Amino acid sequence: MKWDEKSLDQLGCVSRGRSRHRPRDAAHLYGGPYPFIQTGDVKHANLYITDYTQTYSEEGLAQSRMWQVGTLCITIAANIADTAILAIDACFPDSVIGFVPDEEKADARFIKYLFDALLQRRYKTFTQGAAQDNLSQSKLLSLKFPVPDITQQKCIADILSAYDDLIENNRRRIALLENAAQLLYTEWFVHLRFPGHEHVKITDGVPEGWERLLLGELMTLQRGFDLPNSKRKNGEVPVIASTGLNGFHSEAKVNGPGVVTGRSGSLGTVMLVQDDFWPLNTTLWVKEFKRGTPVFAYFLLSGMKLEQFNGGAAVPTLNRNDVHRIEILCPAERLIDGFSDYVVPLLEQVEKLKRQNSILIKARDLLLPRLMNG
Repeated sequence: MKWDEKSLDQLGCVSRGRSRHRPRDAAHLYGGPYPFIQTGDVKHANLYITDYTQTYSEEGLAQSRMWQVGTLCITIAANIADTAILAIDACFPDSVIGFVPDEEKADARFIKYLFDALLQRRYKTFTQGAAQDNLSQSKLLSLKFPVPDITQQKCIADILSAYDDLIENNRRRIALLENAAQLLYTEWFVHLRFPGHEHVKITDGVPEGWERLLLGELMTLQRGFDLPNSKRKNGEVPVIASTGLNGFHSEAKVNGPGVVTGRSGSLGTVMLVQDDFWPLNTTLWVKEFKRGTPVFAYFLLSGMKLEQFNGGAAVPTLNRNDVHRIEILCPAERLIDGFSDYVVPLLEQVEKLKRQNSILIKARDLLLPRLMNG
């Protein structure tokens, strides 16, 4: 059976978010109890939006609008045609369009999957502007797409959302495991409440058995390696850039587990890579762990806010020699080993969950266009 072609406003209420105050960055608008969803929050959500990076105050709410749970958010600037459904009541700006489905005509989940499967690329052709793409509401509403009846919509959405529910559950578990490891590191090595701390003498802020050392005495950082796209071959070896995973290759340069951070362009992100990998030349990687373990080095570097050591003018740059000269408080070897023994199983579970999510995403994305084509 052929599905009817319909525009978005034939399936529910469509209107733009609201941000009437100028300037938009006025400090008094923010910091209150009301969630303020932005395009980046929509982009990084899975099916539902539960997290946000900004809030409105009473003044912020007064010049905006509160949208209800179940509203489909559609970005029309910066990140074009990204979608996610509000799981919380929230405000959003006019760079986001809100779609509230007519319950007898549309399921918000189905419309979200429809965008993912059929419309994101198509909407790109409707964007305008040189420096930044934009999509107007009128252009959005000029498009029509195939939509089945509400019963079929719900059936399709139930199938696809089952995958997304599993993915989201795994993401929550990953966050809990990573948070548990970070809290333990902070408790032991920042607040100095490590096992047996009650019986350890502290002199000038240094517990007995600990040392003040230069970072270069714990580890050696090395610049990564060139690997143009034209030289890459199909494989399963992760290629790591300053911002994270940058594809795969058939050959590894470094044996895992390893630790990588940004050297050029993007600074501050520290990554623990469990498998053998290829660090690009925009990164620094730990060539030698002189004292401690990769896991300890990862948490140590993560807490140092390396972006503050930027030595570049036009392009942010991290000089490994500057990092090597940073003074740190090095714990006793037994504490580092004890910390790693506890945390490594947590991080191994994190890796298993990430791999499981990768499989689930591939399966969902394989089903998505088939279901959307009837």
